Amino acid sequence: MRTALFGGSFNPIHIGHLIMAEEVLLATGCDRILFLPANIPPHKALDDPGPELRAAMVEASIGADPRFGLSRCELERSGISYTIDSLRILQFQGLVEKKPCIIIGDDLLDGFSSWKEADLLSREAELIVVRRTSPRKLPFAYPHRYLNNRILPISSTEIRTLIQEGGAWRYLVPEGARGVIEKNALYGYGRD
Repeated sequence: MRTALFGGSFNPIHIGHLIMAEEVLLATGCDRILFLPANIPPHKALDDPGPELRAAMVEASIGADPRFGLSRCELERSGISYTIDSLRILQFQGLVEKKPCIIIGDDLLDGFSSWKEADLLSREAELIVVRRTSPRKLPFAYPHRYLNNRILPISSTEIRTLIQEGGAWRYLVPEGARGVIEKNALYGYGRD
């Protein structure tokens, strides 16, 4: 079974994440996408409901699709979530093959060299670059495969703002995530 690892804060997960995941499956021949919600992302500060609720949104959103799975490895080890550490844990546990794919958005390419053990990560996994911001391929010095996926101009930041301001957000997130947001009054939902 070929696996693609899809890490992120998922604060919240949205339809753009799921469409991107499906496009990776179709374009790469991978059999499944393993979502890895970060405990503490190394490259961004989070003002969020916490990793458990972010994971709950992911789980509620992907549960109906057998091609998608959730790994809690970054939540269980606590601390800062580094992709190379997650890869090693998942391989040690036999949950992924020797050289899985790792999905990277083109918005992260400039900073990839600062990732923990970036050179080793690029050798231990096949890097799959997905377009998030640029219609053209961006330069990237590491071995990779660049997908020609559609760009959906949706961001978790925008969704959080829409929720806080009482805007139209409900159809930008999967139904499962919407339920978690509403039940837990996340991102200011329900405040007047």
